Amino acid sequence: MNNYKKIIPIPQGESEFYWNKTSQEQLWLRKCNRCSEAYFYPRDISPCCFSRDTEWTQSSGRGRLYAFSIIYRSPNQGFQEEAPFIVAIIELEEGPRMTSNIVGVDTPSPDKLRIGMPVTVVFDKITDELSLPKFILAKS
Repeated sequence: MNNYKKIIPIPQGESEFYWNKTSQEQLWLRKCNRCSEAYFYPRDISPCCFSRDTEWTQSSGRGRLYAFSIIYRSPNQGFQEEAPFIVAIIELEEGPRMTSNIVGVDTPSPDKLRIGMPVTVVFDKITDELSLPKFILAKS
């Protein structure tokens, strides 16, 4: 039985490959062959130039902290036990930005985080079939 209390993503159509790969602890992105831009969230049509000539490419899983917020009081009951926690926008080495969490920080506080800090992906297995990509602070 799954005791996970938070909202669970539902893999479908264009994102199913992405979620299958996260369950294997791999981060994959879509890339446009026409304009050479990688992008996130997975979809078949490039948001850059609207081309359908796209493919999957594996991400290095490395990036930089682009923006963050420390949540001290969550409006969602499933997240209340984890507060405080860090919601962040990560700029991946490949270019796209994605929203995730920074984990592994004992006591989240603004003085422990800086915009531009290097981060690395880790995976949080929430069900037998689904893992969520999250990030830890990387060694500089």
